[in-house]
Amino acid sequence: MSDRTLTLEVLRGKDFRWFFLSRSVNIVGSMMTPVTIAFAVLHIDNSSESLGIVLAAQLTANVLCLLFGGVIADRLPRRAVMQTCYLAMAVIQLMMAVSLEWEWATIGSMIVLAALSGGVSAFSMPAQQGLIPQLVPKSQLQQADSLMSFVRNGATFIGPIIGTTLVVVTGPALALAIDGLTFLVAAAMLTKVALPPRKTGARTSMLTELRDGWGEFTSRTWLWVVVAAFGVLNAIHIGAWVVVGPVIAKNNDALGIRGWGFVVGAEAVGMLVMSTILLRWRLRRPLRAGMLGMFCFAIPVLLLGIHPATVPMMAVAFVSGMGTQVFSTGWTVAMMERIPSDVLSRVSSYDMLGSFVAIPVGSLTFGWLASTIDVEKLLIGAGCTYIAIVLATLMVPSIRRLGRVDDDEPTVVKAA
Repeated sequence: MSDRTLTLEVLRGKDFRWFFLSRSVNIVGSMMTPVTIAFAVLHIDNSSESLGIVLAAQLTANVLCLLFGGVIADRLPRRAVMQTCYLAMAVIQLMMAVSLEWEWATIGSMIVLAALSGGVSAFSMPAQQGLIPQLVPKSQLQQADSLMSFVRNGATFIGPIIGTTLVVVTGPALALAIDGLTFLVAAAMLTKVALPPRKTGARTSMLTELRDGWGEFTSRTWLWVVVAAFGVLNAIHIGAWVVVGPVIAKNNDALGIRGWGFVVGAEAVGMLVMSTILLRWRLRRPLRAGMLGMFCFAIPVLLLGIHPATVPMMAVAFVSGMGTQVFSTGWTVAMMERIPSDVLSRVSSYDMLGSFVAIPVGSLTFGWLASTIDVEKLLIGAGCTYIAIVLATLMVPSIRRLGRVDDDEPTVVKAA
């Protein structure tokens, strides 16, 4: 297959096609969730503090359960794990909807249900990551991930629009109920997915399996170096873009709140465009291309501090979105090609843990720094630090040189 002539051949496989349809329905529904839960909490108590507590409970439960989710996804049939999680999420969302509709919902009940949803998602995410390589040959992994990314990026627009429209027209209860129904539909579609038999070995304790997963994680230099780098890069991304960005937008007439919406939208469009390009353009060096793509994010961070005007910010945000998508696809493909299937979910859970822990760290750190030092200097320093980490990561030979596994047969590769 030519590097630049990929087709949608991956959708010809029945099992992946049903998985793709299931995830598409689920993704659109899930993109409604942050908006609908936010307005549901504010419907109960119009307080940013209450909303922060609910969201923190959801994230904390997710982080605490991630490693166990990886073990379970490697132990049990991944389709069954995902279906169970979807059914559990449907119950949780419908309980939120009923409690709001019947007006017995409290902030306490929303904290509990949000924590449950965060815990459940910690089991479904590693299972999903490990399932795709069981459904498609290695030569089609990039195409499969690009298709999923295309739907996810498109749903970034559609989901919040649908969610806010439902909240305005009918209230948050119906929006949450519809989201819950999408989980039921997604679970039903997964019944059409047939998985090949997996190798079964002697069952060991969960602690031993966690240790084995850690051993697989640390044995690959390219893997742990990138995850370690992103422990800092994600903190900068969240802190500079999500926390400081809106503050600058609100207090700068050259950007403004409306302009910031256009900037964030341009970033999402860049991701959507690149996910389309990657359906046909094969990444030969996925990590090298991905890290070069992440270099692009430093530009909008620097510009946000130096000259935060709407039009130039939109342009660099669009390019940054394209670069981010290159990394996302390159990283996912590298893991699915290079990590053995029987430990992929556990290794993915360590990767996710490193990413998610950075979110509160970045939020708290940049929130504090923005109130104590000059914001322009903060963002320039953040952008320069970002560039330095990306360049240092690219200095690692196994990251620069990591290629593609072209053989369709399962391959166990430990790259130093």
